[in-house]
Amino acid sequence: MMDIRGLAYVVAEASDLGQWQSYAEGVLGAMTAPAPDGSLYVKFDERQFRIVVSHGARNRYVASGWEVADAAAFEAALVVLERAGVAVEIADSRQCALRCVQRLASFADPSGNRHEIVWGFRSDFTHFASPAGVSRFVMGEVGMGHAVLPAPAFAETVRFCSEVMGFGLSDIFNFRPSGDDGPTLPIHFFHCNNSRHHSLALAAFPVESGCVHIMLEVESMPEVGRALDRMAAHGVRQTATLGQHTNDRMISFYMKSPSGFDIEYGYGGAEVDWQRHLVHEFSRVSLWGHDFSIGAQG
Repeated sequence: MMDIRGLAYVVAEASDLGQWQSYAEGVLGAMTAPAPDGSLYVKFDERQFRIVVSHGARNRYVASGWEVADAAAFEAALVVLERAGVAVEIADSRQCALRCVQRLASFADPSGNRHEIVWGFRSDFTHFASPAGVSRFVMGEVGMGHAVLPAPAFAETVRFCSEVMGFGLSDIFNFRPSGDDGPTLPIHFFHCNNSRHHSLALAAFPVESGCVHIMLEVESMPEVGRALDRMAAHGVRQTATLGQHTNDRMISFYMKSPSGFDIEYGYGGAEVDWQRHLVHEFSRVSLWGHDFSIGAQG
């Protein structure tokens, strides 16, 4: 199995990069810069970017970038993919330069989600200075956050992410949108080689944008409150109220991004000792709050 250390970045597409720049700077509190190919780099820490948005006809999620420790771990990941019979594309030097990494290999899981394995990020380590005054995003060795991806081919995708990509199961939720008498849509949460509760989750249903949500974490609760104010001031659509999750204890709210997927903006995510953790099923999404019905309004 691969030894993935964290979610390094995500790739998105949008029809209006100006809207993304305004959203990133004015609502998320990120820095932005043009990429060499005309895409938009969105920066949250000392790295060159954590989100890259390219111009396209559709507003959608494109790929998840997963980081391994070094060249040896990258080569080992290629061997794992080859043995599993996975079709892999090795990026050329230009694509690696655009992603600011030494090497990159991309492939799709059984549900069609695109993944990029990378090593050796490149950065000029420009100081992060949020245009909205955000003090710090929690990233670094625990990765940029997490991504929740659609997995209509659920069993096959869970097996692939566990047995090939090396993710460990954190816990599970059986979503019953129509109540106990309706269908069950499982959502499984996975960790990699860091202390973040989950870096990946798989949901057994399709999503038009290609992603359910990504999560960004800040270092204090007032930063979450200020982001709520900025969201309202910029007229961004809120998709869930403030609340606290049962599984990772994150206090957060959700809003729509210009690429159509949601962004969870939160504070206080659990750090887990995986030697002591017990995998379990939780039957409530949140301890309090998180009214997702507002996302269907308006």
